[in-house]
Amino acid sequence: MAKKIRLACLAFLILCATIQLIPIDRSNPPVTAEISAPNEVMKIFRRACYNCHSNNTVWPWYSRIAPVSWLVASDTWEGREQLNLSTWGELSVKSQRKLRKEIREEVEDGEMPPWIYLLSHAEAELTDADVALIRNWTLRE
Repeated sequence: MAKKIRLACLAFLILCATIQLIPIDRSNPPVTAEISAPNEVMKIFRRACYNCHSNNTVWPWYSRIAPVSWLVASDTWEGREQLNLSTWGELSVKSQRKLRKEIREEVEDGEMPPWIYLLSHAEAELTDADVALIRNWTLRE
C-alpha cells in the first residue's frame, strides 16, 4: 500500500511538472485606441479594470504556474473580448454607448470586478464613490 501511495505521489509530481511546459499566451497586444475618460474615472479603470479589460495587463507571478495560469489567461482573453479599453476608440459610437450601459449595469450590480479577482487584488474593490463616478460618466457620454 505504501508503495502505491509513493507511486501515485510521484506520478502526480511528474504531471504537475509536465503541465508547466504547456505554453500559455500572456502577451499584451498594442494599445491602439485607448478609452478617454475623466482622470478620476481613468484611475478607477486602471486600478480595477485594466488587468482583464485592456492590453496593459500586469501578469501576476501565479499566471506562470499551471493550472492557475490557464484560468488567469483564459479570464483575461475573455475579458478583453467582452470589453477592451485599449481599443475603445475603434468602436462605433453605438457600440460605445451599448458598452457604457453594460459597464454601468455590471458595476452597479456588483458583478465587476468579480469576487474571485478581488481575492488577490483587494485594491480593485470599488467604493460607493467609485461606482457613482463610473455611473455618472456612463450617463454623460
